[in-house]
Amino acid sequence: MASSAQSGGAGGGGTITSNPRVWIVAGIAVAGVIVLAEAARRRRRWLRGKSSAPPDAGAFCDRFELSPPPQPPPPAARHLLSGLTFAASDNFEIEGYVAGFGNPDWKRTHEAPRHTAVTVTMLLKQGATCIGRTVMDELGFGVTGENLHCGTPINPASPSLVPGGSCSGAAVAVAAQLADFALGTDTIGDVRIPASFCGLLSFRPSYGVVSTLGTIANSQSLDTIGWFARDPSVLYRVAEALLPATAGGLKQRRQFVFADDCFQLLKVSNQKTVHAIKNAVQTLPGYQPPKHINIGQYLYLNVPSLKEFCEPATKLQEGMSALKALSIVMLLLQRYEFKASHENWVNTVKPKLGLDISTRVLRAVNFAHDNIKSLYAIRNELRAALQNLLKDTGILVLPTTAGYPLKRNSKERLSSGFEDRMYKFVGIAALSGCCEEQVVLASKLVTAPVTNGDIDVDIDVDASELLKEKGNSAFKRRQWSKAVEFYSEAISLSDTNATYYCNRAAAYLELGSFKQAEADCDRALLLDKKNVKAYLRRGFAREVTLNYKEALQDFRHALALEPQNKTALAAERRLQKLLK
Repeated sequence: MASSAQSGGAGGGGTITSNPRVWIVAGIAVAGVIVLAEAARRRRRWLRGKSSAPPDAGAFCDRFELSPPPQPPPPAARHLLSGLTFAASDNFEIEGYVAGFGNPDWKRTHEAPRHTAVTVTMLLKQGATCIGRTVMDELGFGVTGENLHCGTPINPASPSLVPGGSCSGAAVAVAAQLADFALGTDTIGDVRIPASFCGLLSFRPSYGVVSTLGTIANSQSLDTIGWFARDPSVLYRVAEALLPATAGGLKQRRQFVFADDCFQLLKVSNQKTVHAIKNAVQTLPGYQPPKHINIGQYLYLNVPSLKEFCEPATKLQEGMSALKALSIVMLLLQRYEFKASHENWVNTVKPKLGLDISTRVLRAVNFAHDNIKSLYAIRNELRAALQNLLKDTGILVLPTTAGYPLKRNSKERLSSGFEDRMYKFVGIAALSGCCEEQVVLASKLVTAPVTNGDIDVDIDVDASELLKEKGNSAFKRRQWSKAVEFYSEAISLSDTNATYYCNRAAAYLELGSFKQAEADCDRALLLDKKNVKAYLRRGFAREVTLNYKEALQDFRHALALEPQNKTALAAERRLQKLLK
């Protein structure tokens, strides 16, 4: 997310300023009193009658309290989040507490982490108090918020309906006024969907802007930290705490671009969606008249690689075909990356999963695709197309959900049509990596997030780094051949990274493939002449194949770069004796 879009709502008294950090203020501060009234009324009604509800509305799976550091004495300013409480979804690691990832088998087979997730630590340092971890759909899959093992948290906005997922407990904790805000991870709508169902505000920053370190990944290049709040000022304060400082000179976004084709898929009239937003912002100073676009048709024409996944369609249906193809690419990418991270655990542990989750997990671990690189190419093209559309001032407005959620404990499943429409909506932000803000409109179920196209991340690098980490994990488990496979895939996506060759050389050494190891080190040193590990590994490969003089040269190169390297010093002494 570019720094021009690094705001979550209105601060303090809701004053509109020229600060580029508050470009989304129009959708929140001004409309807030009107659009949140219905959700607030339903929450109050639910709170009055919640005596029969389970403890904490079934939102929490772990209760504990992490207190912030002491408030500094005056004249120092108070901590930004002082006095606020928050919860985090069950995939955020907390030192000393095993994260469950929504599944007891995961919790049983993992140890308590030694560190706390970066975002949780940042919020604690700003004065917030963490009060526990919340229920989520198993392994980060699912959109209903139902969990076979923990039950379904009660949706305060509509107790008879599911709360949405995967971060169901986090949304319910905020909607039920158990916490001031909550953290979740948004992969393919996991924060936006429950915010919609529970009548909350939410914010999903652009990919990579807020660190996911210390969270359990569902899909590494799609996962993004997000948060929920009832109050726009709280949403904004959390953004202030988590988002990087704004670079100067950026323009405030002042024009809404409505994705008319997406709104036409809803069963709700434009009077309650598009017109509600227009009326809320039309009197704001400096805002340009809104634009309207057929976003599907635009993407069909401007994301050329997407046509590989488009079904044959008439001219009038090209836009819908493009949106459908976009959602397919998003799901394929999720499956591929989940498999890369968790295939070994799933096949070894064989966890007990709910029916719907089991189906999704099996699709992931059985995933095979001939051209993974094309999925990442589409991400790059999509980002470029959105950047060209929105420029420096545009805000793309589109729905989050496609209709009413299921009833609680219903034997029905979400219809394929409902999921298709929903994935068309969430896929644009998820796949592009752009930020998205959840604005609740008049109904608890109708939402209009806004998306901007200002992030520029090399997605091939994302994929190759994911594969490198998978190779590292296989190497630690002494699965040398598997490690070679992952490093080779990383190299196929990014063949100019010396580390990938150097790591594969280490695996080749363990397999006894010394010539391959030497060749990989040669390539690594062509890319990085100061790569100490490459000299060491090539030295070992040469020593084992009795090329002592060349091996000694390699170890001495390593010592020239790191004079106190113990491995190189020992090898030098050893080879000097052999060469006497």
